[in-house]
Amino acid sequence: MAATVTGPGPKVNRIGLPVIEYRGGKTTLCAGCGHNAISERVIDAMYEMGVQPERVMKLSGIGCSSKSPAYFLSRAHSFNSVHGRMPSVATGALLANKTMMGLGVSGDGDSASIGIGQFVHLMRRNLPMIYIIEDNGVYGLTKGQFSATADIGSKLKTGVINDLPAIDTCSLAIQLGATFVGRSFSGDKKQLLTMLKAAIAHKGTVMLDVISPCVTFNDHEGSTRSYKYMQEHEDAIAEIGFVPHFEEIDVEYDAGTTLDVTMHDGSSLRLKKLHEHYDPTDRAAAVKALIEAHEKGEVLTGVFYIDTNKPAFTDLLNLVDEPLATLPQERVRPAKQVLDDIMARLK
Repeated sequence: MAATVTGPGPKVNRIGLPVIEYRGGKTTLCAGCGHNAISERVIDAMYEMGVQPERVMKLSGIGCSSKSPAYFLSRAHSFNSVHGRMPSVATGALLANKTMMGLGVSGDGDSASIGIGQFVHLMRRNLPMIYIIEDNGVYGLTKGQFSATADIGSKLKTGVINDLPAIDTCSLAIQLGATFVGRSFSGDKKQLLTMLKAAIAHKGTVMLDVISPCVTFNDHEGSTRSYKYMQEHEDAIAEIGFVPHFEEIDVEYDAGTTLDVTMHDGSSLRLKKLHEHYDPTDRAAAVKALIEAHEKGEVLTGVFYIDTNKPAFTDLLNLVDEPLATLPQERVRPAKQVLDDIMARLK
């Protein structure tokens, strides 16, 4: 009887999972939508970093962007909240179980318009989570009106010109207290993947604004969120390299032109400066660079600001290590004597 010959199995990552275990459902977004490219980079980053899918919370609001979590990490936990309210849901979920990794996906309308108040407070708290804004400058689900991130002078397919100033979510996040802030382009596979891998290693609020062209409503001449505009106006501040903690950190680079940042898990984020005097640890300089680039009609990309020393919100609250729902009643309920003392003081 002839022996059965089997080929090699699928390639697996450091925790023994093939990349298919990080995928989700089939996308229902428009063909060519930048959001689909972002989903692919999330899949690649989680696979390469060896993240256990069941340890991830996927959170979103409403909009084309907020459909994206359905297209990656099908084994993860998911919650699709109401419009603009994802930050409060994420805060509650991560405080209840700080052992999970939070990954929030929002849009420029979901975050910069109806959800701007919740966005502000999430950034100032430095909650340990990754917050991705899939930024196309329009409301894709309601026929392409301008969103709050659309630039002055940008033109819709209908010919309407935007005459309101844009909200720069990166500048806002830096000023409010987020500790890892950057911008990328859905069409820049290498840069976005590297930034996402570094984001996974960071303990604090990571805010990534990803320019993601809407091929249906905002990819035409006159748009400042189109593929063509980004290809002609993107200005990267640094070449980004990342070495995870489970790989040997040994990379050659030119002394004096490269900044190494040690992440919370021991990984190394390596920034080779393209803007000679740029310092991503200087908050004021980061905001100034964003303002100057906007005035020149350039779109800066890269890691603008990073702080690995500021305590995360979960550390400030001195939470226990175990998920709160697993704690026995005697650990979460005040003793009778404590309640009696409170009542006595209120008499």
